[in-house]
Amino acid sequence: MGKVIVVTSGKGGVGKTTTTANLGTALALLGKTVVVVDADVGLRNLDIVMGLESRVVYTSMDVIDKQCELSKALVKDRRVDGLTLLAASQKNNKDDMQPEEMKAICSKLQTDHDFVLVDSPAGIERGFNNASAGAEEAIVVTTPDVSAIRDADRIIGLLQHAGIEPINLVLNRFSPQLVGNGSMMDQADVLDILNIDLLGIVPEDLGVITSTNRGIPLVYEDTSAGSQAYMRIARRLTGQRIPIPDLEEKGFLSNIVNWFTRNR
Repeated sequence: MGKVIVVTSGKGGVGKTTTTANLGTALALLGKTVVVVDADVGLRNLDIVMGLESRVVYTSMDVIDKQCELSKALVKDRRVDGLTLLAASQKNNKDDMQPEEMKAICSKLQTDHDFVLVDSPAGIERGFNNASAGAEEAIVVTTPDVSAIRDADRIIGLLQHAGIEPINLVLNRFSPQLVGNGSMMDQADVLDILNIDLLGIVPEDLGVITSTNRGIPLVYEDTSAGSQAYMRIARRLTGQRIPIPDLEEKGFLSNIVNWFTRNR
């Protein structure tokens, strides 16, 4: 049985869908069978980020309404073996799906896939309940800003209440330069507030915008800092012990202290 992992955030715009697409692709590049599920009924975007929008014929709602079999709704990504997409309906809304229906879909998918990654919509209401219904684990995506972290903290509480464990953190759009000049929270502060395990840090990477617009996940670009970060995270998901690089840029005083520490 494969793992069902909900990718969520609470706050919109923190890179949750991009993270789902890139981790799903990275896991497939590592030889795993993966299905990425768009749970944002009415406002789907995962198909666009993955460049598969033109090939979507059936959706999860068609499966629920018995208009097609689940296998027929899965869209295979032709660029890498083992990667498929289950798209959300654009003509329905979140209230048209029940949590137990999404749970049943995830249960079926995990019998044939190593990983089922469910891209949750923003917010904490029906869409989140649907997305997390079949999940056994969770990845919380946040950026290092106060509003995103506050919403992430709220989501973590809801996941814990639902008995979903483990809950891991992906810190997205991290800028060492902004941390160095005091304009952004550092990873220690974020972890102290959220109190969950850090799965990985994705640095600020302008290539993400280009890859999203082209419908080509960033992990296909081996030299990108963001691509390498996503690949490291995917390897950790498979059980590999990959260290998390220290991306923080130390200030002038910290550099002096470190120099004296090394040379005393």
